[in-house]
Amino acid sequence: MAKILIKSALAALAVAATGIMAQAQEVTLTVHHFLSPKASPQAAFMEPWAKKVEEESGGKIKVEFYPAMSLGGKPPELYSQVRDGAADIVWTLPGYTPGVFPRSEVFELPSVHQGSAADTAKAIYANWDAIKEDFKDVHPLAVYTHAGNALHLTEGCVSSPEELKGKKLRVPSRTGGWIIEALGAEGVGMPLPAFPQALSKKAVDGGMLPFEIVPPYKVHELTNCSVQGEGGRRWGTAVFLFAMNKDKYNSLPDELKAVIDANSGPTLAAKAGVIWDGLEEPAAEAINGKSTVSSLDAAATKAMLDAMASVEARWIKEAQDNGRDGAGLVAAAKKAVAGE
Repeated sequence: MAKILIKSALAALAVAATGIMAQAQEVTLTVHHFLSPKASPQAAFMEPWAKKVEEESGGKIKVEFYPAMSLGGKPPELYSQVRDGAADIVWTLPGYTPGVFPRSEVFELPSVHQGSAADTAKAIYANWDAIKEDFKDVHPLAVYTHAGNALHLTEGCVSSPEELKGKKLRVPSRTGGWIIEALGAEGVGMPLPAFPQALSKKAVDGGMLPFEIVPPYKVHELTNCSVQGEGGRRWGTAVFLFAMNKDKYNSLPDELKAVIDANSGPTLAAKAGVIWDGLEEPAAEAINGKSTVSSLDAAATKAMLDAMASVEARWIKEAQDNGRDGAGLVAAAKKAVAGE
């Protein structure tokens, strides 16, 4: 009889504990992305965000990470996964789905982005009303950029567009492809995880990446020079999207929506920009141990940027052909990046 009572008491305690846990963790949010869990987007950005959300919700929100496409699919499918509810939250590049984000793409242009993720993140939200239509099918948590692309090459450093002619270079987006094309090389579009293998098979001669992601993917062990402009000037950038499924967000009780709202938007994007800027110098130092980081002088930087000038004109024309004020978007983006 005593054993039965003890078992009953233990069962009651288990039920009570389960009820407390269920009450404490009312919502589980899945986060899907294509990178390693050790890469900076998860380790330096998304994990601290998740911890803050969990704490501020009093344990009512739990965040689970599914890195390296572990929920299935390929990187270009991440946007449709969050739009359609296959994942609650994703971190991805809009550039992986060309044509879906025609307005926010302006911040990737080499004439707009000047080399600071923090400055461009602020500019994105200063121009939010002009670009928000791009994100109408999801609930954006943060839209921002990395510090900008350097050119990582397998056959030594270059200092002019002429030295890039005929090379095949990996690009992250169509604007990246336009930049490489303007430099006289051939752009090869591919998600980041495919890049190291393409290098090892000599399918490409290098590619575009910020410094921070090079060491985790050992790109510096497969290339021998990383080229940036004077003063850290970069060759365009890539926009990042950290977004939540709209239905999932709308299903949250008001108190949990408030937690998500307090940890999203311009404040989160600005924080992301500072994080990404801060990752560049340590990564460049790590790269320099096995490869060379080359910073061009003023004349060489100008020659590279002059060659890329056609990218802006091309983008404006396409926007105007599709009924958008491309010139106005570019002018406003430049002004905001400059802090005006």
